[in-house]
Amino acid sequence: MDASAVPVAREPGRFAAYAPYALTVGAVWLGWQILLQPVLQRAPPEIAIRAAPGSPMVLRRAAEAEFAAGQKTNNARRYDNAAALAREALSRAPFNVRALRVVGLSEARAGRDSAADDILTLAGNWSLRDDPAHAWLVEHRLKRGDYASAFAHADTLVRRREDIRPEVFRLFTVAATQDGARALPEIARLVDARPPWRQAYFDSLYGTVEGLQVAANLAVLLQRGKAPLTNQELAQVYLHLLEKGQVEAVRTIRARLNRPPVSAVSNGDFGDAAAPQPFQWRLGQEAGAVVEIVPDDIRPSDPALRIDYDGYSTVLFAEQLLFLTPGRYRLTAEARAEAGEPGERLVWSLTCSPGDLRVLSAPAVARSAAVWTPVSTEFTVPAACPGQWLRIESRGGDRRMPTIAWIDHVAITELGSPND
Repeated sequence: MDASAVPVAREPGRFAAYAPYALTVGAVWLGWQILLQPVLQRAPPEIAIRAAPGSPMVLRRAAEAEFAAGQKTNNARRYDNAAALAREALSRAPFNVRALRVVGLSEARAGRDSAADDILTLAGNWSLRDDPAHAWLVEHRLKRGDYASAFAHADTLVRRREDIRPEVFRLFTVAATQDGARALPEIARLVDARPPWRQAYFDSLYGTVEGLQVAANLAVLLQRGKAPLTNQELAQVYLHLLEKGQVEAVRTIRARLNRPPVSAVSNGDFGDAAAPQPFQWRLGQEAGAVVEIVPDDIRPSDPALRIDYDGYSTVLFAEQLLFLTPGRYRLTAEARAEAGEPGERLVWSLTCSPGDLRVLSAPAVARSAAVWTPVSTEFTVPAACPGQWLRIESRGGDRRMPTIAWIDHVAITELGSPND
């Protein structure tokens, strides 16, 4: 056999000999890094920076701590330290948003607002979650009168943090009250995008007359936008204004929005729920009566108001707000009795708002009207009666008398002025 063909055993290489030691060292180093991370993230910055003085995260934490200390003590040196540490962190990790924010706030503390604005705008653009950057931008842009930019950053804040919504909402409302011509269109633009805080902001407006005025103005502005107030939202505005006695404001908004279209009675046929309250029928939910809009037994294709009443309790069955001008009018309707004597137990009434002057009280159902029967009555609206509540009410007896009545096709027509 040729000696050259005999296999020769090779000596293990140096790496193979030292491999177990290298792996052990690597495992120790990896374990140290794992143990070190919680220290770098949670330990006080002065301890963390000793453990890893070159870590961008540690430098950033130290910068934030120095800046916070400067705010507490108003110590210029702490601000300088914060800026130096933040810049060092950025040199090692250029996209460290929080370090960039510390640099920007340090520039602002030094009076270099233009540089601070540029830096913090960049930080805000990099992260929508950096609240301090956006908060500074809101304040700075407001000082410059830049409502569009200031409110855009405020929107970023309140989309994420419900806890600061009251402060931001007050900011919106004060600006809208004091500088409505410039601030209101910007607030409307934000609200028109249907942000998650839209309803919460409207709710914040209903506590004061000033806030209600802002809500009313927003209702008008939003009507021209992509997201006008829903019927439910508009009803809240109307009803809160009425609670504050602002009847004329309700009249004005309804006329400007044409919601619902101006007419004497809304949904007189009980088949159109498009009108918002208080111009839509509000049905009573009281003991002693069940009030509902359902298909009529005799005319199934024609919904009507059905009242099932015990004949004894005091009940407001249905109501809606009207804006009739002073003059003479005729109320017409159709009604029928299903059980009892509704002609003795149900009445139409018209009462001025504000105030309690009653200008109409008449039976809602003709006597013995077992089939659909017309009902008609006339009344006069005086001059000092800007709004009116049209109601169907009870006239309870001294004992219970089960009563069921149907009412439909309600209308009011003008007959002439008070002097005609």
